[in-house]
Amino acid sequence: MIVLGIETSCDETAAAVVDDARRILSNVVLSQTEDHRPFGGVVPEVAARAHLENTDAVIAKAMSDAGIDFADLDCIAATAGPGLIGGILVGAMSGKAIALATGKPFVAVNHLEGHALTVRLIDDVQFPYLLLLVSGGHCQLLIVEDVGKYTRLGTTIDDAAGEAFDKTAKLLGLGYPGGPLIEKVAEGGDPQKFDFPRPMAHRPGCDFSFSGLKTSVRRAVETLDRPLEVAAPDLAASFQQAVADTLVARTKNAIKMARDAHPDITTLVVAGGVAANTAIGRALDALCAKTDMQLVKPAPALCTDNAAMIAWAGLEHFRRGQSDPLDFKARPRWPLDPDAPAAAFAGVKA
Repeated sequence: MIVLGIETSCDETAAAVVDDARRILSNVVLSQTEDHRPFGGVVPEVAARAHLENTDAVIAKAMSDAGIDFADLDCIAATAGPGLIGGILVGAMSGKAIALATGKPFVAVNHLEGHALTVRLIDDVQFPYLLLLVSGGHCQLLIVEDVGKYTRLGTTIDDAAGEAFDKTAKLLGLGYPGGPLIEKVAEGGDPQKFDFPRPMAHRPGCDFSFSGLKTSVRRAVETLDRPLEVAAPDLAASFQQAVADTLVARTKNAIKMARDAHPDITTLVVAGGVAANTAIGRALDALCAKTDMQLVKPAPALCTDNAAMIAWAGLEHFRRGQSDPLDFKARPRWPLDPDAPAAAFAGVKA
């Protein structure tokens, strides 16, 4: 079984081909970072126009790299939400057009489910497992019970962790995107120098909050007694440590909740762009060692937005006999757990 995947939910235009032997036959990602860098963040209209200009070429390269024709595909999968609706429409309509022209089935993929199932592409991780999904637009803890079956344990009540990295990097004058820049600068800093808060760390449950942490960084910058460029490594390291501690505290609660529901659960999966952060990875490693959990994390190229994960999620659904009509509507909000309380942030509001 061979599937073409298309991903355009934010600021990467991506296409990939995977098969059911877990082979990634191609994985093309065209970043828009330089387009958005002058603005310090993703501008939806700029992103949509870039997708419109580049999606056809990216799909053509993915097919060429895979060495196959459209006739060789079993289905076409495309992200249909959540994310920036302009970009989603470009990728979803491209996927539908290919499906219509070739007579192949179409699978509308939830972008979050792409992240959730990536570990099953790289390794045969069995259900159920606990997922920490942490990226620029999403921060959630979920039990992954099966394909299409998720229980949300917690979500951010304001900003996602990746957004906090971007905004903190801007406060420190580091540029965009913030995650890699914060991590690099933090290597020369003292993570204990600034006493930043660990939002909600001692509260029950698994919800996150990062807005107060960003405010604390801003106040620290405004009251510095030395030049910002001198203090930046300590500020970056202290901020990064605060995020890591917060993620660990909330994930520790989630492990207990997940085991109450599924006593046999033994795997923690961390996915999303922030999962590539080394300090956060070390902190989660230590947590898993203390709680007898196995930590599984995709390679960095599969943590950030890509189309291989969309192709794989589509394949998982299609081999269960599931596909979608060509009038499937794109969704800027699309929760993985439709029964969880509606929330205003991170793609979880219905």
